[in-house]
Amino acid sequence: MAVMGPKDNQTKSEDATSAMNPTAAGLSMTLGVLSNIIALFILSKAYARLRRRSKATFLLFASSLVATDFAGHIIPGALVLHLYSNGVSQERKDPDPCCLFLGGSMVFFGLCPLFLGCAMAAERCLGVTRPLLHARLVSTTRTKMAVVTIWLVALVVALLPISNLGEYTYQYPGTWCFIRVLRKSKATDVVFVLLFSVLGLTSLAMSLVCNTISGITLVLARLRRRKCHRRSAKSHDIEMVVQLVGIMVTSCICWCPLLIFGLMSVRHSYSSSVPEQDPYRFLMVMGVRLASYNQILDPWVYILLRRAVLRKIYRLTTGRTHIRGSTFRRWEISSFQNSEKNTVKRI
Repeated sequence: MAVMGPKDNQTKSEDATSAMNPTAAGLSMTLGVLSNIIALFILSKAYARLRRRSKATFLLFASSLVATDFAGHIIPGALVLHLYSNGVSQERKDPDPCCLFLGGSMVFFGLCPLFLGCAMAAERCLGVTRPLLHARLVSTTRTKMAVVTIWLVALVVALLPISNLGEYTYQYPGTWCFIRVLRKSKATDVVFVLLFSVLGLTSLAMSLVCNTISGITLVLARLRRRKCHRRSAKSHDIEMVVQLVGIMVTSCICWCPLLIFGLMSVRHSYSSSVPEQDPYRFLMVMGVRLASYNQILDPWVYILLRRAVLRKIYRLTTGRTHIRGSTFRRWEISSFQNSEKNTVKRI
């Protein structure tokens, strides 16, 4: 075993101080709440304006995602700040009602955005590749049912410890709760963390596949229409796929470390080899913090990747004061015509 030097002790002391500081949790909660409120305001205005157009389904999914992220900041964030206010203690008894509720909230609000992102990608993939089938199958009522089903599935997974499948415990430094991994873990704990990780990674993989298919389909359609001297692809389809790719990339960066760590913990538990405690603690803290940033970044992906914002960026980078004859203008005309056609068909 290597001897720990003064620099190592100093580094671990700084990491411990950072983990026990409530400032980061408070700032993260405040920024996340403000970001999601702004995004909800923009989405509500867009949904009211485009309620009868083909983008309404996407806006409904996006609104549900942002609303879930908003609640995911308010509820767990308030509990974490409450635990900080009671003082940081690594000797808390677990599980208690507060720990069970906080752990279930983190699992629920962790899975919901991943499931919703997957559903949004699948809906857009169907709309881009099979527009007639999409018009026949997808409706506002069915979209609301799908959102409720996603919430219920995530809730069932979060409540599994009630049926003794897995357990929530306080995690270092005693200010948050999550699934028990590595430390005194049982077979049921291993199954629970494996289920959580597999569900999350599967959702990300399906989002990647669906968004890739949608992107390739739109690019091929655009190339074909250029050769035939027709108008460009639908701008709202392009805009939605760009936003979905942004949401998917953000989710992968923020969630993959924690989900992969869950699979690693399963492997260690299966091989009966427990890694050193300190690296495990800080991996968990950093993984959860990174995952919490996803709820902050999701609304900004939608806010910044809207057509209106991209149009302003286009003007600033090209120095043009108008967009007549530009790609953005052609996209908007095509989008309006296609939206009006879809409205007439539905009427």
